[in-house]
Amino acid sequence: MTTDERTGPPSFGSERETLRAFLDYHRATLAMKCAGLTDEQLRQRSMPPSTLSLLGLVRHLAEVERAWFRRVFEENDAPMVWSDEIDFQAAYDASASTREEAFTAWEAEVENSRRIEREADSLDLVGHQPRWEEDVSLRMVMVHVLLEYGRHNGHADFLREGVDGTVGA
Repeated sequence: MTTDERTGPPSFGSERETLRAFLDYHRATLAMKCAGLTDEQLRQRSMPPSTLSLLGLVRHLAEVERAWFRRVFEENDAPMVWSDEIDFQAAYDASASTREEAFTAWEAEVENSRRIEREADSLDLVGHQPRWEEDVSLRMVMVHVLLEYGRHNGHADFLREGVDGTVGA
C-alpha cells in the first residue's frame, strides 16, 4: 500500500471543521485501501455468495454521497448512479466495472457533497430526505455519511487483507 498521506482530524475545532475533517479522513481511507491494486484485484469478492469487493464499496459510497447530499439538498429526484431504483445493493456488484469508472463517479459525488457543505450557511441547513419522507439537517447528513464510511472502511480493511495481505491504518 502507498504511504499514508491522509490528514488526521483536528484535536480541537468547531463542530463543522471536525465533521468535515473526519469525513474527509474516511474518504481518504477508502482511497488508500484501494491504492495500488489492479481492476481485477479491486473486483475480488470477499466470499460467496457475497458480491462485496473494494470496487463495490467505492460504487456503493458514490451512491451514498449522491443519496445523502445531492438528493437531499439539491435534486430530490436525481437518478442514482448504479441503479434505476434506489437500490444501494446494486452498486456492490462491480463485476463489469473498472477503477476508472467507479472512482470517477465516486470522486464527482464527493466533490459535489463538499460543495454543498461549503456553500451551506450552517449545519442547520434543512433538506428533504425523499426515502424517509422527512426533513433533515446538514449536520445529520454529515454524521450519517461519516458512519457509512466508518462501517465500510472496516469492510475495506478485511477486503484489502484478503487481496494482498496488507493490513493497518
